[in-house]
Amino acid sequence: MLESYDQLTSLEIDTLREIGSIGSGNAATALSQMLGREIRITLPEVRIMGYNEAIEWIGGPEAVTAGVLVRMSNQMNGIMLSVQKLEFVNIVLGSMLSKQATSYEELGELERSALVEVGNIMISTFINALTGLAGIKVNLTVPAFALDMQGAILTVPMAEYGGMSDYLMTIGGNFVCDGMHVPCHLLLSPDLRSLSFLLRKLGVADG
Repeated sequence: MLESYDQLTSLEIDTLREIGSIGSGNAATALSQMLGREIRITLPEVRIMGYNEAIEWIGGPEAVTAGVLVRMSNQMNGIMLSVQKLEFVNIVLGSMLSKQATSYEELGELERSALVEVGNIMISTFINALTGLAGIKVNLTVPAFALDMQGAILTVPMAEYGGMSDYLMTIGGNFVCDGMHVPCHLLLSPDLRSLSFLLRKLGVADG
């Protein structure tokens, strides 16, 4: 079994990148169908990085953002997070509620509910693609919404899983909607036992 992310081979990392690319593409398709607008994702950048590096990559620890967090269980344990920048929030609100927001403070219960629904669809679609490719079963909790500095949003799940994994699989790209490029970030953090199991099921790890 893997004892750290440092032990991942180039083949295993390439396989995870392929999973990330397929999963995020499916998430963009699901979002397009949900919002009734043509949305595609640019070729996503899939990276394995430590938590602090990941926080910097998505904009820094003090940048305020919205996040939708889901916990995974069954044959894969860990968390998945959809980071929702304000530009993304406004695409969702404009399509679903015919509203716009100039700051996160303007988000009421209705707006937050819409963002949770969208985040849940994206995460569920991504995980469905992953489980379909690997032939595994993953249960997802009810999604939780967080509005805080990015460092704080990641602190709670990282404290929970920090003993099992100190790295994240980060998937970043741009949604393209009506010619506008909107940053999109999904963060997947399986524990090492789950990651080892996933790679074996995908046929790229021994044991």
